[in-house]
Amino acid sequence: MAPKNSFVNPLVQQIEEGYRSRAWHGTNLRGSIRGLTIAQLSWRPGKNRHNIWEIVLHCAYWKYIVRRRLTGERQGSFPLKGNNFFVRPVKKSAQEWRRDLALVDEMHRRLIEEVKQCSSRKLRQHARGSRFTNLQTISGIAMHDVYHAGQIQLIKRLMKK
Repeated sequence: MAPKNSFVNPLVQQIEEGYRSRAWHGTNLRGSIRGLTIAQLSWRPGKNRHNIWEIVLHCAYWKYIVRRRLTGERQGSFPLKGNNFFVRPVKKSAQEWRRDLALVDEMHRRLIEEVKQCSSRKLRQHARGSRFTNLQTISGIAMHDVYHAGQIQLIKRLMKK
């Protein structure tokens, strides 16, 4: 579906580059997890530290939050119980990982669809209770993925020590 205004195109591009499209900045979120084993996804860099799997689900949650802020959807509609970070793995299986990765992809797809519907007016508005405009929030979710992709790259290096 074509965006409602041309200003949305660069926003969609930013979000895609942060998540899965090739970008000048290097590895995006999807690229940072490519080829990882269940053991690598589950490895913790220290006690009470998040593993890569949890970080990826955290990104899914915040894609959901940004979309929810754009739509006004009610709280509590994320498919997993809890918020922000979700303890993983539960069963440490490839099937569980594929299910969680599909959730991230779905949250990303739904976010992109919503961003494409934004008018210039909506981009200038603030979500209820937010001090940031929708434009700032949308741009921020792209940076959020890139931030966590870098974090994952560091965790992968720590695994090798």
